[in-house]
Amino acid sequence: SFHIGGSDASGIVYKVGGKVSNVAVGDEVVLHCGTWSPDCPLVRSGADPTYSPTFRSWGYETNWGSFAQFARVQAHQCLRRPKHLSWAESASYMLVGASAYRMLTGWGRHAVRPNDVVLCWGGAGGLGSMAIQIASAMGGVPIAVVSSADKAEYCKRLGAKGSINRKRFGHWGILPHWKDQVGYSKWRAEARAFGEAIWEVLGERRNPRIVFEHPGESTIPTSIFVCQRGGMVVTSAGTTGYNATIDLRYLWTRQKRLQGSNFANDDQARALNDLVASKRVDPCTSQVFSWDDLGQSHQLMYENRHPYGNMAVLVGAHAVEKSVPVALRDSVPEMTYRPRRLEPIPSETHPHRTLVREAMHEGLITCPVDAKLAEVARLLLDNRIHAAVVTKDDSAVGVVSQTDLVLARQGRSRQQAAALTAGDVMTPNPLTCEPDMLLADAVTLMARRGIHRLFVTKPDNPRVPVGVLSFTDILKRIARPS
Repeated sequence: SFHIGGSDASGIVYKVGGKVSNVAVGDEVVLHCGTWSPDCPLVRSGADPTYSPTFRSWGYETNWGSFAQFARVQAHQCLRRPKHLSWAESASYMLVGASAYRMLTGWGRHAVRPNDVVLCWGGAGGLGSMAIQIASAMGGVPIAVVSSADKAEYCKRLGAKGSINRKRFGHWGILPHWKDQVGYSKWRAEARAFGEAIWEVLGERRNPRIVFEHPGESTIPTSIFVCQRGGMVVTSAGTTGYNATIDLRYLWTRQKRLQGSNFANDDQARALNDLVASKRVDPCTSQVFSWDDLGQSHQLMYENRHPYGNMAVLVGAHAVEKSVPVALRDSVPEMTYRPRRLEPIPSETHPHRTLVREAMHEGLITCPVDAKLAEVARLLLDNRIHAAVVTKDDSAVGVVSQTDLVLARQGRSRQQAAALTAGDVMTPNPLTCEPDMLLADAVTLMARRGIHRLFVTKPDNPRVPVGVLSFTDILKRIARPS
């Protein structure tokens, strides 16, 4: 068995099922992580599908998540990508954004209204940064709970009225037993001081109508205490623990509501995406990692040392992140993948009936292995091609593409990039395929090997390349079929 994690993504639709009508091949999309069975009686009845026993979080409770070259999703998970964002920004906001949107809007009369005070725990984190912006967009008055002055300033820029530094207080955790009069009195005094800090930010004695919760065990008692009469504490996690305690007297006599919330449905995800597309909510993408640093990004989250807002990882753009000399071979390797052959059907344009020869760049444009990047860029531009074959001693040893050139410049000064050669940034010794291989099989081959391009060789001689096939060629072909 295996598991592909990752519950956020942006990308281009490569293939659709026969019953799919909301997206087409070539569409640029962002994905939400809510999945469910369309055959579930509750879903078919039109009820909120997040209540279905089949509801699962894609990439977390299911397989085929976003940390792979291709992601398999249900069609309803796909939403239009906001074009003003980068691909990394597009991939970083949906899970926390849609979760926060449901928490703040999904509970009837407890949806955020104009002038409602909204207390947002972890205001500088992924969920909190979304909650502040959403509450502000709805006319609410968000107040952030943070742990440092720089986080307070960050939250203010997002739209928070002000912030409270939780380190000023020491009453966090499980409530003292109500029979422990000394311990409980001390806790209540601290909780009241925290509530007064909210009044200080507001400049008036008013409590939050909505408390946006997710720390759980450490904070739930205080959240219930400071919540306004008839207000709601809504929670979607327990990052400090799950054994939360509450004083039921404040819950029942003040008629407060403690509400759980788990991700979002299609309408809520779409509404959040509309806020992002209209630039009323920013993804708050603070750091973008290469594929090789995927583990580091997770470790930062585990240790709570990650930067403010949200992070993203480049999955399909990780071929060149460092300037490392590559090992060169004297010839193109023999074919290691046996293609399935299929006669082309002129009227059929579906990518799974398309052959490599219909997408590849035919003919060889070459450059020497020691060519500088500026020379390679000019070669590609002058010949209007996406990739060139790199040669050494009259043998093809690799392929260099526009993608390689772009990635090579990331994180380097102009002088450093100018010193690089085609041999430094190329894909060495690409695998080979034949012109009559199915395009879908070529994509599968590249995905399995984690590469971006193939040599296309003569059917009777796999050592003689006749062209190059890159992902750019494939995307252009399937997005605009001839």
